[in-house]
Amino acid sequence: MARRLRPGVLVDLDGTLIDSNYLHTLAWSRALGDVGEWAPMNAIHRLIGMGGDRLVPELLGHEHEEAAARRPIRYKELMAEVRPFPGAGQLLRHLSAVGVAVVVASSAPASELSHGLDLVGADEAIEARTSADEVSSSKPDPEVFQVAMEVACLDPARTLALGDSIWDIEAARLAGVGCLTVESGGFSHYELGQAGALAVYRDVGSLEAKLDQSPLAALVG
Repeated sequence: MARRLRPGVLVDLDGTLIDSNYLHTLAWSRALGDVGEWAPMNAIHRLIGMGGDRLVPELLGHEHEEAAARRPIRYKELMAEVRPFPGAGQLLRHLSAVGVAVVVASSAPASELSHGLDLVGADEAIEARTSADEVSSSKPDPEVFQVAMEVACLDPARTLALGDSIWDIEAARLAGVGCLTVESGGFSHYELGQAGALAVYRDVGSLEAKLDQSPLAALVG
């Protein structure tokens, strides 16, 4: 029997629900230093949202397995400083309450994803989650969104993504869904709009306050 597809939202974690992008930048900077490499932090930050499988070659021009292995060690040193953005949990609960399936789809490893979602504190509203551990290629590859939709039985025609970077927008486009964005990851309103975001909000709290007027409202009903 065919599965009944549902409307849903594919939600990014870092920079969207939790304030972690600049900590990831610092972790990558320290990891590179550990192995005798260097890149300016502004260049690193511009690539946050990609997984390490794509970020390192883009940044250095070549792969560096040792640097990629040092990154989670360095990030673990900073994880106590991560904070959820105000309104993050409330937004997920609001979406769930109006019948939109909430699926977290992140390029983060499963352990970091779990820690971030513990901070958000809305597990009861999250129907499924997909991390870097479930896919072979990270954003901007669409696989993380495609796998998330398959796992949660979402209808691509009634699914939107929510992220904070141009990489989220590109991954959503390649997966065949529209993308809303927030500026809290460090990309500007202009950059996100030019990349193709359906709408841009200051942060998830601002989106939650305007949810009924947002593109997400079309998923209800």
